[in-house]
Amino acid sequence: MKITKYPQSCLLIETNNKKILVDAGGLKYKEEYFDIWKQADIILLTHKHGDHVNYDVLKNIDVPIYSTLEVQNTYPELKINIIKENDTIPLDNINIEVVKAVHGYNPNLKNGGEVFENVGYIIDDNKTRLYITSDTICFNNDYKADIVALPVTAYGLTMSSYEASLFAKDLGAKLVLPIHMDNEKYPTNLEYMKKNFETFDINYKVLKIEESLEV
Repeated sequence: MKITKYPQSCLLIETNNKKILVDAGGLKYKEEYFDIWKQADIILLTHKHGDHVNYDVLKNIDVPIYSTLEVQNTYPELKINIIKENDTIPLDNINIEVVKAVHGYNPNLKNGGEVFENVGYIIDDNKTRLYITSDTICFNNDYKADIVALPVTAYGLTMSSYEASLFAKDLGAKLVLPIHMDNEKYPTNLEYMKKNFETFDINYKVLKIEESLEV
């Protein structure tokens, strides 16, 4: 499995001769991404926020898109295959589980920004289970994953690195990939993250934009 990070929470997963693009957002988008993103076999979107959904680009990409009804209602011109928690999306010999996510809230989300439908995805290629949580606060679950890509920014909107450490431990994850770190409006406290991950003995890798990791 090869994982390439693009801005904010966008990941391109390449495994078993398939390409899965997750949360292709508009934050810090570059035109050269278009030719890469359009080669995906499937696009998964977790929720409606623009840093996860680059509408202007996605409307010009002829690739099956899966997301929630709220995303479809927000971007009616996109053709969305509607999914919800506990659904599965088969992709040849790759299994994609649609799982729970709980987007946090602060008053900046008033007037249409609050998220009511949010999902995460567990991508299982029969060798590795990669869990992409979406922007979520901590919640009780029985999920298991080898690798988890999760936000640590806090601000009431997502987990902080403290909760993320506990969350990753519960999953049995061998590697944590912090994401959702590219918006200067919500900067990540890197020293706090390092302290928590070291305290909880978390193996983690912060991928730079356009950096890839083979697992």
